[in-house]
Amino acid sequence: MFDPTAFENMKVVMEGGFYDRDLGGEIRIVDRNDIMNSAKMCRRYDITFTDHADGMAEIYCTFIMEAGLDNLAAELLPQRKSEMQAGCRILVNFIIKHLKDHKKFQEIREVLRGIWGSGRNIEQTVKYRPENRQELAEIETIISFNRLVQEEQIDDLNEMITYMTASMGALRKIYL
Repeated sequence: MFDPTAFENMKVVMEGGFYDRDLGGEIRIVDRNDIMNSAKMCRRYDITFTDHADGMAEIYCTFIMEAGLDNLAAELLPQRKSEMQAGCRILVNFIIKHLKDHKKFQEIREVLRGIWGSGRNIEQTVKYRPENRQELAEIETIISFNRLVQEEQIDDLNEMITYMTASMGALRKIYL
């Protein structure tokens, strides 16, 4: 038996929070990945969910947590690395599939900045096929936190699920 890392502890808390909301009918989990890359000694956990709004624009949210070898070494060997490196990188990714409308791109950014704050980095990518006559587009919006999240912030991390579901509701209003 081994002592779980901060990554493992944070993953268990987040996973429980997501599945509690799924069982309660608030969200619907559609994908989950728990990846260990043994070549680079890094971990990645992601879970994707949507709401229950049928017949509307497809909106998905993915919570992503990553930790590399430097993060693990800082945690397990604190005398050799800065404790500031012990933690995980967190990303929140929203994917929206809808009819292409350039005004919506900025609206999405503004809505998410209003919920998550101006201290977050918000990056958007738009994908579409030029030959698609229906002009369907997929907007991927990634929110990053510009710092590591540490185990001491686990309660704040769980609170992020509320922000993610609120973001989905606010994004849904753009497409009503």
